Amino acid sequence: MNRAYWLSGAALVLTSGMVLAQSAPESILPPGASTPAPTPAPAPANPQPTASPGAQPGGGEVVQPLPSAPEPVDTSGVSLAGIPSVAELEKMTASELDEVLGLRPRFDIPPAARRAMSKIGVIDPAEGGLPTGSLSNQPATLVRAALGGIQGPLVSRWGHILMRRALASRLEAPSGMGAIEFATLRVRALNQMGEYAASRALVQDIDTANYSPALTEAAIDAYIGTADIVGACPSVRFGTSDEKSARYEMLESICAAFSGESQRAQNELRRLLGRTEEDARIDVLLAQRFAGAAGDGRRAVTIEWDGISAMTPWRFALANALGEQVPDNLNEDLGNPYRISQAITPALPVEQRIRGADVAAASGVLSAQAILDLYGQLYAARSDAGEVPELTTASRLRDAYVDPSPANRIAAIRDVWNGSDTDYGRYVLTAYAAARVTPSEEFADDAGDLIASMLTAGLDKDAMRWADAVEEGSLGWALLAVGNPEGGMVSDGQLDTFFDADDARGSRKSHMLLAGLMGLERVGSADSAEYRERLGSNLGAPTRWTAMIDKAAAVNNRALVAYLAGVGMQGTSWDQMTGRHLYHIVGALKKVGLEAEARMIAAEAVARA
Repeated sequence: MNRAYWLSGAALVLTSGMVLAQSAPESILPPGASTPAPTPAPAPANPQPTASPGAQPGGGEVVQPLPSAPEPVDTSGVSLAGIPSVAELEKMTASELDEVLGLRPRFDIPPAARRAMSKIGVIDPAEGGLPTGSLSNQPATLVRAALGGIQGPLVSRWGHILMRRALASRLEAPSGMGAIEFATLRVRALNQMGEYAASRALVQDIDTANYSPALTEAAIDAYIGTADIVGACPSVRFGTSDEKSARYEMLESICAAFSGESQRAQNELRRLLGRTEEDARIDVLLAQRFAGAAGDGRRAVTIEWDGISAMTPWRFALANALGEQVPDNLNEDLGNPYRISQAITPALPVEQRIRGADVAAASGVLSAQAILDLYGQLYAARSDAGEVPELTTASRLRDAYVDPSPANRIAAIRDVWNGSDTDYGRYVLTAYAAARVTPSEEFADDAGDLIASMLTAGLDKDAMRWADAVEEGSLGWALLAVGNPEGGMVSDGQLDTFFDADDARGSRKSHMLLAGLMGLERVGSADSAEYRERLGSNLGAPTRWTAMIDKAAAVNNRALVAYLAGVGMQGTSWDQMTGRHLYHIVGALKKVGLEAEARMIAAEAVARA
């Protein structure tokens, strides 16, 4: 029985094994296609016994040697005086830390694209600029004194235009003066004149890595004057500056925000806001809103003008860049520099830019074509402009061009002038309209003002068409006497007639006419002596300034004459201009080949005196 059980169990085991063997997978590859087994690596010829880690020959314990004391470091030549303390490091901004650690980039232009410093400027001689080497042999002290003397606007529109061209010309630095110092003096002078756009173009002609602290500050003033806040970032991030003002801190934060560091910028501005006095908090709030536009600064900033009684260039620029409406109480009292900045800021709507257009045109910042374009834009947008006082002027200006009647056109021109000859910007506005009027004795009473308007844009040939229509000794005659491009002497009788008819305070027009004619050499020496005595004027009395400009004219140096002429024409009113200054300026300009500018300055002096 047991034997039978054992045999049946063995049979069951064998049968199960056969089933399992048959159910195993079989290769379908042909014979010899199987992957051969890897060949074992050959054993080394002379195998060496491997020593266990830490084992020593002969056995025994492993003893770890003790480290020896380090040799002392010689620090006798190392000074720790310039290393900031931990407390100082904690107070530093990220940009200050980069400066201390040497991480601040120095260049933003690749080496192959960097510009030379030998000639700096934006107007080449082929484009109307002054000769490149005009000042290369002049003493640095004289040029430094001339450019440093420009501390404000010029009374003359044509003097301003000439000075801007001289400052923006591509020039070599004077002997003994570095190129960066020369550029800095020119940029500062342009800023003082209100020429922020030309000043910005000049600093952009220089690599920021070459900026000095003084040039960096002047460049920032130019960018703020044009409301180009982000444009100042290369100057801030790559230039060098000694400025430690709140304005500079805000600029650093704004530039950080537009470089992708929005959170850091907002944190810095919040800290600055916390330590800013109440009357200056609006500056930081404006900066926060501007920086918030750069990225993910999802934080609403409310601008409140309550309690703000004064305007500053920084808050005015930020308000213009942001489109923030300036309150009427501040807008009405804005000075000329703000009006000029308002007129040249393209981000502003035309109804805001137009408020500063007259001032900018009268000063020489805007050309006759530029102010005409502004009023044309205002008229084109009249349906959306609302109640803008200048819209009436724009409408009458259109009539001055398209009305078929010459009398109606002249009436429209007088409406644009608003019945006043003190707003010289309106005369600039109507220059081309006045040139379209056909000369006629019927309009002899208007001839003087029409000629003055034409000469604001340099339309001397159009003005000369009125030579036969003006009365001898009238204002129109006087303007043509100095404005005539063909020259011509003035007789004693003509001068006498004009002097007798001059009703200006202190015979100012007669003083200016005589000075202009003498400078242009259009009056005889006997006649000039007679009328100088009649006016009690000593035009030839020497001063230090007259000696310098006469000497510059004697050596035929246009650039130096232009700079010294700018020094002599500084002021805010023609009451500050003397006949002696006008005589030397006009005479010097004529001698160096700038007679066209001399004629226009003389004509402007007669018209505005």
